[in-house]
Amino acid sequence: MRLKPVAAFLFLLAAGCAKKDTGSAADLEKKFQETMTGVTLVGYSTRLNKPGISGEERYIIESVSKMTGDLWLFRARLHFGSHDLPLPIPISVKWAGDTPVITLTDVSIPGLGTYTARVLIYRDQYAGTWSGKNEGGQMFGRVVRGR
Repeated sequence: MRLKPVAAFLFLLAAGCAKKDTGSAADLEKKFQETMTGVTLVGYSTRLNKPGISGEERYIIESVSKMTGDLWLFRARLHFGSHDLPLPIPISVKWAGDTPVITLTDVSIPGLGTYTARVLIYRDQYAGTWSGKNEGGQMFGRVVRGR
């Protein structure tokens, strides 16, 4: 008799793993553009060489627009002290099924350094890894509408 609950569990597991239609590439790209326009990434990061989690970090994204292929233009703003720095950054976006992954590999950001990152965006959350010249870590948080 114990076989029936196991069979039922396996059936439900298989049904849950069935591939769902994620929409066309154009639909996914449109949703990504809408999700990432007029938002602030609000979250935290870690450092591989330092225990603990950073204080809250904010990355303002005014807009994103597709350029060509997997290249997108991110219009971002960075605030450092009294400086407000607009940054148009071309960034590669790859897709893992219906999930966009922001992909930078040794990208030089003027005045800040050269960075590599892999950050996925899903349902108003983000998570990923980052590295710079002498450091790296993880980052995670929420995608918040507005600033």
